[in-house]
Amino acid sequence: MQVWPGQPYPLGATYDGAGTNFAVFSESADRIELCLFGEDGSETAVELRETDAFVRHAYIPGVQPGQRYGFRVHGPYNPGLGQRHNSAKLLLDPYAKAMSGTIDWDEAVYGYHFGAPERRNDLDSAPHTMHSVVINPYFDWGTDRPPRTDYHRTVLYEAHVKGLTQLHPGIPEEIRGTYAGLAHPAVIEHLAKLGVTAIELMPVHQFVRDHRLRDLGLANYWGYNTIGFFAPHSSYSSGGDRGQQVQEFKSMVKALHAAGIEVILDVVYNHTAEGNHLGPTLSLRGLDNVSYYRLAQDQRFYEDTTGTGNSLLMRSPHVLQMIMDSLRYWVTEMHVDGFRFDLAATLARQFHEVDRLSSFFDLVQQDPVVSQAKLIAEPWDLGEGGYQVGNFPPLWTEWNGMYRDTVRDLWRGENATLAEFGSRLTGSSDLYQDDGRRPIASINFVTCHDGFTLRDLVSYNEKRNDANGEDNRDGESFNRSWNCGAEGPSTDPAVEELRARQQRNFIATLMLSQGVPMLSHGDELGRTQHGNNNAYCQDNELSWVHWPAEGRPEPDGPDTGPDAEAGADAAARARPGSDARLLEFTQGMIWLRRDHPVFRRRRFFHGRPVSGTHDDLTDIAWFTPAGEEMTKRDWGASYAKSLTVFLNGDAISEPDRRGGKITDDSFLLMFNAHFEPLEFTVPAGHGKEWHVVVDTAQPVLPAPGTGARVKAGDALWLTDRSLMVLQRRA
Repeated sequence: MQVWPGQPYPLGATYDGAGTNFAVFSESADRIELCLFGEDGSETAVELRETDAFVRHAYIPGVQPGQRYGFRVHGPYNPGLGQRHNSAKLLLDPYAKAMSGTIDWDEAVYGYHFGAPERRNDLDSAPHTMHSVVINPYFDWGTDRPPRTDYHRTVLYEAHVKGLTQLHPGIPEEIRGTYAGLAHPAVIEHLAKLGVTAIELMPVHQFVRDHRLRDLGLANYWGYNTIGFFAPHSSYSSGGDRGQQVQEFKSMVKALHAAGIEVILDVVYNHTAEGNHLGPTLSLRGLDNVSYYRLAQDQRFYEDTTGTGNSLLMRSPHVLQMIMDSLRYWVTEMHVDGFRFDLAATLARQFHEVDRLSSFFDLVQQDPVVSQAKLIAEPWDLGEGGYQVGNFPPLWTEWNGMYRDTVRDLWRGENATLAEFGSRLTGSSDLYQDDGRRPIASINFVTCHDGFTLRDLVSYNEKRNDANGEDNRDGESFNRSWNCGAEGPSTDPAVEELRARQQRNFIATLMLSQGVPMLSHGDELGRTQHGNNNAYCQDNELSWVHWPAEGRPEPDGPDTGPDAEAGADAAARARPGSDARLLEFTQGMIWLRRDHPVFRRRRFFHGRPVSGTHDDLTDIAWFTPAGEEMTKRDWGASYAKSLTVFLNGDAISEPDRRGGKITDDSFLLMFNAHFEPLEFTVPAGHGKEWHVVVDTAQPVLPAPGTGARVKAGDALWLTDRSLMVLQRRA
């Protein structure tokens, strides 16, 4: 075998058509061997003799895509000093573009012996672990272009590759649960008709099924256990794990882009699957433990702000380089459009505290590629001072947990003041305006993968996580949920009708709020996890989206007949994936938002008339149900659950793309979160004639132009826990 010196950059394995360059960083290693594996499992070791700035490298002619490889690192083993080199452990390339195989959790993949963690383990891990794979980087992107949907026009749809597609009857069985399944026309048609503009995929970086979960007969379904920041998760590939996963992922992105749908990845750069000091030695730990991980004062142990056993060392230039190289790779080579950063507060912990001036944010800000992608922070972690909603730099948007909590509290009748709700409805200026950000900084959501589904949010007061094997101790216990009068499944028509109305209330509120709305997959179909609010380990029908027989919901029959028949009909509506009315309602609300810029403003309301408007009305006004302007006392009353909001379509302050004035219809939003019906008066002086376009007391939206007509001063009765939207033509 010929071995040429090669180049220290790029890191990883780079195929050029004639051979492959290998490069890997380790400051503390004495020497590193590249191990190439044959189809029969044989291993050929090549020492990487060339070193530049602690990067060992070599070029090997003739090494082709599909070649499996790994590294063996020779160096000091002294856990007390944070050194954990062990050449018996085959290590994954941190820059591998694909990974093959699985980990069987034999004792050999650990650096110590079970029952004796102080004893070094020299068992060979190669037969028991995964392998890195050389890939073919060439792909015909054709005319693929990023949709570049403006944030204010964006509707996010959080989804799981397998969970969304595994049970879809319109997808061929052999590609269900895969990237190819997600690219299937049946899925893309659903997303396009729904009106979403971006799909936010739960982790697709190569991740690991935990040892503990394996022993329990469970799986790491969510995927927040990354071991490869450059590699698409191999089990989501229908074509194989020798690089086929890369080609299939690219084909998926290309198909979604062709439909105008952006692809955003949920990425986990805060920790790895190697866990704490009792975790396996798979990659970074054996390469250079001190350079990659935050170690405790006693360097045998790890600092952990993620709840997973370790945290990456965000002041290390090599960690920062790896993260930035990964982000650029996914944008430039895989054509993704943005990222949602899991536990993003950890990325800001350059030392101990969360610091918005950390090096990571500086690198992102100045990077000409990454800075132009959509950047979404989950603005919290489990460390001290980890809840950082509203505190990320101006380039970033954030999952707004305060929006979620306030909207849930309002509709379940708890003590959320109208002032708090008003702020969340109008884009959370209290969180984002002071640092120059706009309403689009707020990613609004009511539900996400973590917690109850929308259906379960209105069906359970208590979590039901027994299937997770932790005696129902895991998962959030305070969910701000309300079961509408019965815990779990119910055949009571009144309970089911209220639950359906509450789901419509949440979806309507989400789509009427300023900011960027995000739906959780299957919520538009009434998906249930039967009360499990922490389905991270449930890779089965409990967490997968249930589609109706033909891949789309069929309309329910009318609710007629005696109570028994009505109860049976209510139970039928409760079946997962059967809620055609909810899907139709959700579609209608998304398209109402997309059709009217007054619901997706790029600037905050300021409560003043806008120059050039013909009616001299303020851009927003607030009223009591009696049609009188809100007072300071009204805003602070914790018992108040109802209000009317006027949105002036003639007073939108931001211009269009060519500097022209944006004009829209005006709207009245009437919220009745009270437990009894209330009479609302249409305010005077803000429009003479209106018509109803949304009434969540009804299972479907009225057809365009068919809603009831009302005039200023008219009284309207709103059903308990419902909202109504009135429209005034421009």
